[in-house]
Amino acid sequence: MASTSNAQTLDDVRRKAEKGYDARPRRKEESYRCKECSKQFSYLGNLKTHMRAHTGEKPYRCEECNRQFSRQDELKIHIRTHTGEKPYRCEECRKQFSQLCSLQKHMRTHTGEKPYKCEECTRQFSRQDELKTHMRTHTGEKPYRCEECSKQFSRLDVLEKHMRAHTGEKPYKCEVCSRQFSELGVLKNHMRTHTGEKPFTCEDCGRQFRNLCNLKTHMRKHTGEKPYKCEECSKQFSRLDHLKTHIRAHTGEKPYTCEECSRQFSQLVSLKIHMQTHTGEKPYKCEECNKQFSRLGNLKTHMRTHTGEKPYRCEECSRQFSQLGNLKTHMRTHTCEKPYTCEECNRQFSKLCALTRHMQTHTGEKPYKCEECSKQFGLLDHLKTHMRTHTGEKPYKCEECSKQSSTLSNLKTHMKTHRRQVQQE
Repeated sequence: MASTSNAQTLDDVRRKAEKGYDARPRRKEESYRCKECSKQFSYLGNLKTHMRAHTGEKPYRCEECNRQFSRQDELKIHIRTHTGEKPYRCEECRKQFSQLCSLQKHMRTHTGEKPYKCEECTRQFSRQDELKTHMRTHTGEKPYRCEECSKQFSRLDVLEKHMRAHTGEKPYKCEVCSRQFSELGVLKNHMRTHTGEKPFTCEDCGRQFRNLCNLKTHMRKHTGEKPYKCEECSKQFSRLDHLKTHIRAHTGEKPYTCEECSRQFSQLVSLKIHMQTHTGEKPYKCEECNKQFSRLGNLKTHMRTHTGEKPYRCEECSRQFSQLGNLKTHMRTHTCEKPYTCEECNRQFSKLCALTRHMQTHTGEKPYKCEECSKQFGLLDHLKTHMRTHTGEKPYKCEECSKQSSTLSNLKTHMKTHRRQVQQE
């Protein structure tokens, strides 16, 4: 890197210009016209330099890399890419630049100056190239085309990022876990998983997020905004991925396939939950009783058996339930709704489990087998009751005489003996 002691600031350049530093002797005003494009120049030398734009002549060659230039000043600027020389320095932040124009553009980040204005929407920009790129949002121009898939883009840098989807290139590497990414912005977001940094805060509830897009999505919970609409049924969603998942309910698309049994799913999360039926994985553990669950929602529901929480209340009779599904089933006792019909005898049921049990009267199926004596049962609770004949368990206790019974029905029968004694007395 070249020494920075000779770096010039923007004020240095202006003072030299005012003192006539490097000023060229002026000649009597004359006008030189280009025969190719009719552009006019005050100096013959300027016309000669301009003519190279038409002839393609590049008489100035870089000795380091053999690159050629049509103007000597362009060669001088290029040489700095080899020498590392940066003679122009910002007085605000001390950053140095190899070109005066780069310093001038940089200074606008400090002054806030935005001299380039869009005539369509009055938005302003600090650089002319930024304005040109912005104008394409109005014209729809997309001059950069992907040679692989013919997709077009309005910006070159966006095309370059897109190309990595075809090449698989991931030039940005995490120094902590060595994971690689195709975009610098994605790497920066990933780094926050290591640092724990959450720089974006919701002003309504104080919740913090690692990236801005997650905060914007979260804000819709407060505003109620649902900008993504299904064209089939007009249902609206706050997130695009939720809409895409919903669309599959109309198309029947199930892109996620279980490698074990080939069952297909419309959502990745559904496949992951299903995979636990093969692996037996139960990653969610109750801290109270150590019972384990394959789904977080099941653990949360289970926790209510310990806390006694019953957040779902029947508006008809005020009875409360720990699960929403149980409330919905209970509501049918008020509405008399019986949505489950037996295809054999047309008998209707309010619960699916009741229909399932009933179907066994037609099929004779007894899927529950005792491992001790091989006796089979149509209902799981019948098997559980039967198992007590082997274990000797008697969970039902008489409050009058402390006699214990293996089944609730036996306890009820026993209780009648006490009632008869009371009546006789």
